[in-house]
Amino acid sequence: MALGLSVIFGMLRIVNFAHGVMFMLGAFVAYYGAQLVHLPFYAALIVAPVVVGLFGLLIEVVFLRRLYGLDPLYGLLFTFALVLIVEDVMRAAAGALGSPYSPPDALAGATNIGFTLFPTYRLFVIGVAIVVCVVVWYVLERTPVGARVRAATEAPVLVRALGIDTQRLISLTFAVGVALAALAGVLAAPNQNVEPTMGDKIIINTFAIVVIGGLGSIGGSILTGFALGLLQTVGAVIFPAFNDTLIFLLMIIVLLIRPSGLFGSPASAK
Repeated sequence: MALGLSVIFGMLRIVNFAHGVMFMLGAFVAYYGAQLVHLPFYAALIVAPVVVGLFGLLIEVVFLRRLYGLDPLYGLLFTFALVLIVEDVMRAAAGALGSPYSPPDALAGATNIGFTLFPTYRLFVIGVAIVVCVVVWYVLERTPVGARVRAATEAPVLVRALGIDTQRLISLTFAVGVALAALAGVLAAPNQNVEPTMGDKIIINTFAIVVIGGLGSIGGSILTGFALGLLQTVGAVIFPAFNDTLIFLLMIIVLLIRPSGLFGSPASAK
């Protein structure tokens, strides 16, 4: 979630409040795919990001494209309105109670990792998250495509003068960021009920992670996401009453000391 949001903000400077909705839609695509056409879980890891990514591409082409160059507040208001609309549509279509989504039998149970038993499915999620983070970082930082995307967002006029279609790159970047949120939704679905508001709480924590890591810092979002996940897990054991507030206390401390975030540049905080 944090990686997708950081890609969208870092590359496009769009505060995508609807990122949690894309997370929820990814889970619903996997759930209804399994119910209606018996879509396997492993196939859903590919199908759901593609479907939701295409939906995000439609949103960008039809609506968000008109807001580029305006005050970022317009983008924030639009994506917030999109949250309300999509959640109400899904609530009317699927109900508000939610439905369970089971992982494959091969990922059920627990695995002995030497010093303890750990849920097999959670090990799978950790492995997938690490692979996806490494791939996205490598593409953006070490390939010609990533160089073009960064250039198109930082100096679009110069890049257009070189004959590169900057709008296509921007649309592709937004779609990829949305697809990452959908992938997170599929991975999270077996651990919670699939319901219309499942993205509301996680989007708040995701924004906190991106802010702490540094707005626009891909590596910062990756490292901070894993670190704060561990922090909240330990906090649930040691300080259960303050577990939900630990991440926000840390965010306040980081912003007081370093407003640009732990790994962000001072320019990104402006």
